[in-house]
Amino acid sequence: MAARVNIAVLSGGSSAEREVSLRSGRMVAQALTACGHRAEQLDMDLEIWDRLRRGAFDCVFVALHGRLGEDGTVQGMLELLGLPYTGSGVLASALCIDKPRVNRLLAAEGLAVPDFEEVDGDDVEGLAARYGLPLVLKPAREGSTIGLTIAADVDEAASGLVLARRYDSRVIAQRFVAGTEITVGVLATPELQVLPTLEITYENATYDYDAKYTAGRSHHIIPARISEAARQAADRAAGQAFRALGCEGMARVDFIVDEAGLPWVLEVNTVPGLTDVSLFPDAARAAGVGFDELCERLVRHAVGRHLQKVGPG
Repeated sequence: MAARVNIAVLSGGSSAEREVSLRSGRMVAQALTACGHRAEQLDMDLEIWDRLRRGAFDCVFVALHGRLGEDGTVQGMLELLGLPYTGSGVLASALCIDKPRVNRLLAAEGLAVPDFEEVDGDDVEGLAARYGLPLVLKPAREGSTIGLTIAADVDEAASGLVLARRYDSRVIAQRFVAGTEITVGVLATPELQVLPTLEITYENATYDYDAKYTAGRSHHIIPARISEAARQAADRAAGQAFRALGCEGMARVDFIVDEAGLPWVLEVNTVPGLTDVSLFPDAARAAGVGFDELCERLVRHAVGRHLQKVGPG
C-alpha cells in the first residue's frame, strides 16, 4: 500500500445517530490527515455514489452509525463500486444492527443473552408478566440507546413502546439484568486483539444519548472493577461474538456483568463511536494504540483485505 492514501471518510447520513457520526468523521479525518494521508469527510447523501466514483479514492473509512450506514447497505454499495472500506462486510453489518437476529445467533453460540422477544401488539401487561419489571424496551435497529426505555411499571412500558416505535417499526422487549455495565473492544487488523475491559459509570439515570456524548456525564474506568474471572469471561465472549458474526476490522461488544460475575451480551457494534468521548478509542489507548494509529491501521487493513479479494491489478 502506498505511503500516502486518498481516503473518503463517510459520515452523517440520515439515521438518528447523524450528529454522532459527523463527530466521529471529523475526528477520523483529522487523525488520517495527521498521519500524512489525504482525508476528505463526505456526508452520506443522494450524490454519494457519483462523488465516490469520481473521487479517485483509494479507500473509504466508514464512520456512519445506525441504519443506512452501519447496516450493510453502504457496505454493499462500496462492494459494487469496488472500493476498499473499513470495518465489517455486508453480512456481519446487517446482522449486528438487527438486535433480535443477532441475539438469537449469539444465544445459539452459547453466550448469555437476556431473554427477549420482538413485540407484536401493545400488550405491555403481558410483556411485564413474562419478563418482569423493570422492563427494557428499545428499537430493534438503532444504536446509542436511542429510543431506549427501562420501564419501572406498566405505564412507563406503554410510553416506552410508543417511543421505540418512533424510531423503528420493530421493537424488542427484554429482561432487565442488574449489574456492572462494561464494554469490550475487539480490534482485528488482521490479528484479533481484545482490548482492555472498560467499565461505564454515568450521572444520568441510564447510559442514554446525553450521558454518552456530553463531556462529564459519563466516566470510563479501565480496567473494569469486576473479578478477574468475570473479565476473562467477557474477553472470551467478545472474541467469540466477533468471530461468530463474521466481524472484521473492529467491533465493540457491550455487556452487563451480574452479581455472580456472568457477562450478559447486550449489543455488538460494528462501527463504534470514534468521538472524543467514545468508548472504543479509550480502550484502544489503554492497549497502547493511539487514535491516529487506530485509524491508520483500519485503513491499511481495509486496503490489504481488498487486495486479497481482487488481486493487485
